[in-house]
Amino acid sequence: MKPQLKLKPRFASMGLVAALAVASTAVAGTLPKEGSYDYTACWSGVPTGIRFSNTDFAISYEMTGANRSNPPGGMFDKNTFRCVGMNATFGSKRVASTVCEAIDPDGDKRLAYFALGRDGKYVREEIAGTGKYDGMVTHGKVTPLGPFPVIKPGTFQNCNHQTGTYKLK
Repeated sequence: MKPQLKLKPRFASMGLVAALAVASTAVAGTLPKEGSYDYTACWSGVPTGIRFSNTDFAISYEMTGANRSNPPGGMFDKNTFRCVGMNATFGSKRVASTVCEAIDPDGDKRLAYFALGRDGKYVREEIAGTGKYDGMVTHGKVTPLGPFPVIKPGTFQNCNHQTGTYKLK
């Protein structure tokens, strides 16, 4: 009898975990028409560059990564993404732009554009979306968290923190 009593709480806990997982999936599938987002995006990539001089150079890159929202289960949680971009420095002038495609666990996609503004801050703009992201508009802030050490020569790794608001149609 005692072994059964020990097993029941374990199975009850597993049932509760499964129910919470289903509930959080159902909540993730029906998003409010507007709200806020707060997530960390981390990625890794491979650059290709032109080093003309110490003050004039450019790199293009492709990178892939994933998001984790704060708290978990929030907007853009567990989205994966791939990006292509270009950064350049011409003397003291820096330019940077990136286009990213993201996909969420339901298979809905977003296309976003990031550009380095004259003030040195990154601007994020939603370009297009599918499914629940069709017609989405975002306003927010991107804060770089790196740099991080290079794990393999010829690669880069980094993360940023993104916060803001969104509106769905």
